[in-house]
Amino acid sequence: MHLTLSSEGVRNTTMTNENGQVLYKTSTPHRFGTRTTTLHKVEPNTDPDDMRDHLEAIGEIEWNLMGPSVMRLYGQEMMTNSFIPSHGVTGRKRTFTGPDGLPYRFWLGIGTQLSRNDATSQELARSHTRSLGITGPRRDPFLDIDPSLMHMLDMVVLTFIYVEKLRRDKEKRTKRSSFGRNPHRVRGLGYMW
Repeated sequence: MHLTLSSEGVRNTTMTNENGQVLYKTSTPHRFGTRTTTLHKVEPNTDPDDMRDHLEAIGEIEWNLMGPSVMRLYGQEMMTNSFIPSHGVTGRKRTFTGPDGLPYRFWLGIGTQLSRNDATSQELARSHTRSLGITGPRRDPFLDIDPSLMHMLDMVVLTFIYVEKLRRDKEKRTKRSSFGRNPHRVRGLGYMW
């Protein structure tokens, strides 16, 4: 499955399938303190007199500044520090157990990759950032998901929103910390060529 995102900001985006049909929508109201991202899923309307689809809130992420964030999916509450903990020195790996009982691992690199957390390390989903078309074709950000995950698509989307927001935050911090640094300038000596 190919989900195209209307924005790289996953907390306020619309996800459409290959046919352009909206499947998911996220919204995060601006407010001080704890912010909550709500994940809506499009439920097809069966009423022949009203052909508009309806959005149903199926999950949310409560982004806590102090302490672990909280994820909810169909009313089941999961603390992020125990449900999808960070691993590795850089914290770029997040693992969780799916509703099918199998272990999964997200790796946060240039994009976000989901794979089995076992000896096979089979890649099951990968995100791609927006391309402006300078070195290749222009494209919106998207998430490719293996058909074997369709039974837990809602979980994949919710956990992707969580880890992708963390990845983008880390990317922004890295850019901010290196902003203004010149690798040719040595403190006290001026520029070294």
